[in-house]
Amino acid sequence: MVDIRGEPVRRGLRSPVAVDAVLGVCVAVGLLVAAAAGIVPAVADARPPDAGAAALAVAVAGAVAVRRRHPVVALAVLEAVPLLWFLVPYPGLLVALAPLIGCYTLAALRGWRWGLAGAVVTALVQIVAIRVVLGDTATAGVVPDAVLLAATASSAGAAVGYHRAVLAATRAQHARETQAREERARRLAAEERLRIARELHDVVGHTMATVSVQAGVGLHVADQRPAQAREALAAIKTICDDGLTDVRTILGILRADTSSGEPRTPRGGLDRLTDLLDTADAAGLRMEREVDGEPRPLPVAVDLAAYRIVQEALTNVIRHAGARSVRVALTYEPSRLLIRIRDDGHASPAVTPCGHGIDGMRERARALSGRLTAAPHPDGGFEVCAELPVPGPR
Repeated sequence: MVDIRGEPVRRGLRSPVAVDAVLGVCVAVGLLVAAAAGIVPAVADARPPDAGAAALAVAVAGAVAVRRRHPVVALAVLEAVPLLWFLVPYPGLLVALAPLIGCYTLAALRGWRWGLAGAVVTALVQIVAIRVVLGDTATAGVVPDAVLLAATASSAGAAVGYHRAVLAATRAQHARETQAREERARRLAAEERLRIARELHDVVGHTMATVSVQAGVGLHVADQRPAQAREALAAIKTICDDGLTDVRTILGILRADTSSGEPRTPRGGLDRLTDLLDTADAAGLRMEREVDGEPRPLPVAVDLAAYRIVQEALTNVIRHAGARSVRVALTYEPSRLLIRIRDDGHASPAVTPCGHGIDGMRERARALSGRLTAAPHPDGGFEVCAELPVPGPR
């Protein structure tokens, strides 16, 4: 049973404290009115209501007003009032119903075990008040009625308490599920932003690096060899057009109004490797390509990761290695794809101290449960090795 006593008290006229106070006043006024009017008289020679009756009515009102905060105390007071009421005696049997309020409240707040105990005590007090205090030995049917009323009040309270507990648990579960969905949405959004940032880094970095090289070539030969300068400018235009297309595709994923005819995934794959190598070759690198095994279609994620790893490695070579030649080797195995990119430049890491090129390649491989190493080669130059698992056909 969930204990709901710790719930914050709501302010205003509809708060539980205000409702209980009004209910207590109504019960007290009802007792005094019934006693004064002689409704359901208890004994023929009862005393008319006086200050003592008013004090007992106030006690009932107070007990009802605090029944949610102190249900045990409230029940004890409501059990004692009928005994004192009948001992005086004051007229009216309606006071015997007051303990049922405390019995109901105890079961609703503390659970059915407390409710059962309250029902037993209430039934016993009712029997003592009617059969002993009033000296009524003729009404044998009163005993079952007292037990039935107490059991009914306790059962109703236990049912209400169970309903409240189920409702509270359902709300808590709903809140947890909502929080979990929000956290998952935030995590997915962060992962998507990271993926887009990585794609943009690779595309823009490669484009700018090759443009820089081609622009340098164009400036160097502009006066002596205008034809070669025009070739450099044409290469820059081609590279920029391809880069803009890739950027537009990547950023288009974020747009809700992207038409159905536009691609929804970034361009890139080993089918574009030839164009990539040609671009690097135009930047002044002598490219060597080696393929072992039987090339085959790869899953989209593996294909894109392999292309981006080669692209980022070539970008680092162009920007930092000072190399003349680069060898790109692809090895197709039944369960994995091996990629090796080795240059003949200096053996310093092919990334600036503040860059994230190698880290980005490593994250791409790790996202596919693969691995990537980047280190100087024993025979000179720098080598990037990637191993990407390739799921088999199902």
